[in-house]
Amino acid sequence: MAQRSSDRGNEYQRQQQALRRAQEQQARQAERARKAAEAASKRREQERKAAYLEQQAEQAKVQAIGVEHEVEQLSQLLRDALVGDPPTTFERRRRTHTPTVLDERPWSRPEPSPRWEDFAPPEPGGLAAVLGFGRKRYETEVAEARERFSEAQARHARAEEKRRATLEQKRAEHRQAEERSAEEAEAFNRQLDEQREAYRAGDPEAVEAHLGAILDASSYPMGFPHEHRIAFRPATGDVLVEIQLPPEAIVPAARGYRYVKSRDEMTVVPRPEKERKEIYASVLAQVALRTVHEILAGDPDRVVNGVILNGRVKTIDRATGQEVSPCLVTLSASREQFGKLRLSQVDPAACLKGLNALISPNPYDLEPIRPIIEFDLTKYRLMDSMDVVADLDSRPVLVKLTPTEFEHLIRQLFEAIGMEAWNTQASKDEGVDAVAVSKDPVFNGECIIQAKRYSKLVGVEAVQALAGVVEHKRAAKGILITTSWFGRASHDFARQHGRLQLIEGPELKYLIKEHLGKDVIPGPVPPKRPSR
Repeated sequence: MAQRSSDRGNEYQRQQQALRRAQEQQARQAERARKAAEAASKRREQERKAAYLEQQAEQAKVQAIGVEHEVEQLSQLLRDALVGDPPTTFERRRRTHTPTVLDERPWSRPEPSPRWEDFAPPEPGGLAAVLGFGRKRYETEVAEARERFSEAQARHARAEEKRRATLEQKRAEHRQAEERSAEEAEAFNRQLDEQREAYRAGDPEAVEAHLGAILDASSYPMGFPHEHRIAFRPATGDVLVEIQLPPEAIVPAARGYRYVKSRDEMTVVPRPEKERKEIYASVLAQVALRTVHEILAGDPDRVVNGVILNGRVKTIDRATGQEVSPCLVTLSASREQFGKLRLSQVDPAACLKGLNALISPNPYDLEPIRPIIEFDLTKYRLMDSMDVVADLDSRPVLVKLTPTEFEHLIRQLFEAIGMEAWNTQASKDEGVDAVAVSKDPVFNGECIIQAKRYSKLVGVEAVQALAGVVEHKRAAKGILITTSWFGRASHDFARQHGRLQLIEGPELKYLIKEHLGKDVIPGPVPPKRPSR
């Protein structure tokens, strides 16, 4: 009995020891699992951090490459114009009509016709058919089916008729669109041919429009302005060009980017101010040379003899807060002089100096220079304006206005047309009654205006005198307006001069009606001119 109790006690102890060993082993395994999980988490965190650092370093590298690319673009502005696509030409502006084929598939396939088999009711079968039962009902069903079949055929016929009509309509519309496209291309090309002939003849408007198209088509990097003004002087063959230059901010302030691990921060590597100034000066020089090159290269007919260029930049005067446009580059180059340059090998800044161009000594600080030529209204003695239109009665006779009133009326007319205009003082006006300047980006320059409140023929000597004033003032155009009329000699002289425009009483009446809304009587009716 005592032996059995002892055996049971030993067995219990062995079980307890085995249980403790199992628990200890389980605890060790759990600890190993915990440590392994901690190690894996630490490893993942290290890998995540390493990937993050690598990503930040790569981002800094990418940003630095982007800045390098921007600076590279700025250094290649002139080269890009030399090796890229040729400037816009009249031939490249021509339109070609390319016929297209109409896709008729949506309307070309007819819908399947209705089939009687799909409508016919089943005939009675079996014993009912033998005995003739259900025949009357069957005939009724057949009649109803034929009615539905007829309706389906009618719907199909209408659908087919609509489909064919739609197809014909689409074909007609396509033919009309093709004819219209061909006619538009032909009309555009005819107009382009007329512009080309006018361009070859040195017509200022045609020359300015074509050269404007050339500069519009010139491709610059993002951030560059595309504004310009152009005036052509037929008498000398010179083109006056005013372009908007990019601001100094076009040069990246950063030379690169660097990631600082200790601060987890992306820092900018600044570009030295001296380097920024040098790059900006080079950009201005390249843009100036490129503009002259594109104008002369886009003029194979050699209508343009030379280019006078002013380069301005729009900015805010820090002292006044007002918008200003200081001139930073101005130059004058003849075709012959510019043709001797090998632009692919020049240093832009040195090339400008060789052309005797005037360059701002501190362009980065927007220090202005005086343009070689600019539109200067101070050479005219201007006077205060008066409102004549408001005092006009119904159908006034213009010859009954005072000379001063008539001159102010003409000034208001040009303002209503869309120009800026001023009246000159009555004394010592050198034959100038008003001065007008176009507000358009592409402009014709100063217009000298003479107003003749006459009731008889205006002699040719008045037209000749205006031509002399136009040349003396170096104006782009002279306009002689009268309430009466001009003779044939005056019209011939103005036509040969090329920069004079004559406006007679009937045309003046139309312009005042069109732009000022007043119905006026210019003056006496001119006599009929004998036929040539």
